[in-house]
Amino acid sequence: MECQKCGQAIDPGEEREFQSRTLCEDCYMDALSPLKACDPWAVHSAKRLEQMGTGEQFSELQAKILAFLKENDGVRPDILCRELNITPQELEREFATLRHMEKARGEKVGDQVILRLW
Repeated sequence: MECQKCGQAIDPGEEREFQSRTLCEDCYMDALSPLKACDPWAVHSAKRLEQMGTGEQFSELQAKILAFLKENDGVRPDILCRELNITPQELEREFATLRHMEKARGEKVGDQVILRLW
């Protein structure tokens, strides 16, 4: 069986139904809880955690994204995906978290979106 959103193979019994579509678990979770890059409560929560001294804790992928953005002053999402060998969905998920932490942001330049450090 194949996910009707991302096209990946789904093991028997692992498929999920959502709005008459068969999805893998990741696509199902994305459909149930879509990412929001601009989420005031997530930004507030991230700032409060930082104030409480929990320190910045990045996943390995988030650290790679930040390092790449530091080396390259702004980059298109497709280039970042290609360079880090990740899917656009993975980038979107990790970038939303970095955006909430106010570590990275997207910027419209002409008709393109450029990702850069905050």
